[in-house]
Amino acid sequence: MAAVTRGDDATAAESASGASEDTADEFAGLGYEQARDELTTIVRALEAGGATLEESLALWERGEALAAVCRRWLDGAAARLDAAARRHATTSDTTGSDTTRGQTVGDTTAGDNTATSKRSS
Repeated sequence: MAAVTRGDDATAAESASGASEDTADEFAGLGYEQARDELTTIVRALEAGGATLEESLALWERGEALAAVCRRWLDGAAARLDAAARRHATTSDTTGSDTTRGQTVGDTTAGDNTATSKRSS
């Protein structure tokens, strides 16, 4: 019986080593919302308990992969927002305009009131 267990462990280890490559391919076209929704389902299943150790480990690994997909989407979104803010700042500097939809840029950025104080002087 021990030989079967070792064989099962070896098979599981082999599966796990190739799992990350397979998982990357599997999640290549997955959108943020899809990954987030599936990750939520996995978390609920893990929290509910009742799964075997192997099932729990498989769920955990899939959840880690889905979390990485979500992180890549969020990092990409943050980079796009940063780029848009830099473009806006460059456009504002060259046109002399420092307003966006009726609000001063200085009022919307972490307490920087330079745009407001320049305007009031």
